[in-house]
Amino acid sequence: MSIATLYPSHFFLSPPPHASLLHDHPSPMSILRHLNLRPLNLRHRPIYAAAAVRQDSTVWTQAPLRLIQPAAESLFHVTIDVSENPDLAFSHTRPGQYLQLRLPDSAKPAFLAIASPPSLAVSDGVFEFLVKTVPSSTAELLCGLRIGDVVELSQVMGRGFDVDQINPPKNFQTVLIFATGSGISPIRSLIESGFSAQKRSDVWLYYGARNLQRMAYQDRFEDWESSGVKIIPVLSQPDDIWKGERGYVQAAFSRVKQILNPLSTGAVLCGHKGMTEDVTSILVADGVSEEKILKNF
Repeated sequence: MSIATLYPSHFFLSPPPHASLLHDHPSPMSILRHLNLRPLNLRHRPIYAAAAVRQDSTVWTQAPLRLIQPAAESLFHVTIDVSENPDLAFSHTRPGQYLQLRLPDSAKPAFLAIASPPSLAVSDGVFEFLVKTVPSSTAELLCGLRIGDVVELSQVMGRGFDVDQINPPKNFQTVLIFATGSGISPIRSLIESGFSAQKRSDVWLYYGARNLQRMAYQDRFEDWESSGVKIIPVLSQPDDIWKGERGYVQAAFSRVKQILNPLSTGAVLCGHKGMTEDVTSILVADGVSEEKILKNF
């Protein structure tokens, strides 16, 4: 099947500037064209000196926004400068970890998975996030801020994805990755941290979204595929022209799955609870060890 049969080329999203498990499944990534979203018209504000305050058992560290721009419909890229807080930056050690973020004049925090790989905090002094706007939430207020505005971050939290459970690569040739919506955020951290995908014969990412306009990181798909990850987009409410996978991620996987050796298969899941529960049940029923099914919570 050609790429063009999945979706006519003039409807695709293109990236912005700046022996397989599924033998017959094409990779539609090269045909996606960029969402017609432009960065917000943001005015630079002065960067304030960072400070840490303790409230109860949480240490809150002030840090300025370095970048905020649309990532997809209802989703924003948010970059926060932690270069003045090396202890905080170095505490991000595993993909899949998260932290709390709050605005100085709002006591209610938001829990956000860190989208960038741990190495980026060390090299560039930033944490990157994929933030979904929810009405009347801290996330919505965050997405309305401007460059230089200050937020407060908690310590980095969570165990993240224990990639050691699916290493060495020669023993776990098949790795199945599942993400829905903004759950792709820690999956990006995983892929860009490097888990030797190129040394495994079958690495698949099933990524579910309502439609292409709500699918973030399309500009990164080519790089992810070049690292050894084959991407299957699954749209629950596509238009009539979409020829790729439809419905929910777990159903799409059930239709085409072919787990040849469950003992050498691992999985990584992040997204809607129903998806993670259903996929876990499917994998365990097929003989995949639950210890090899990685979640970040």
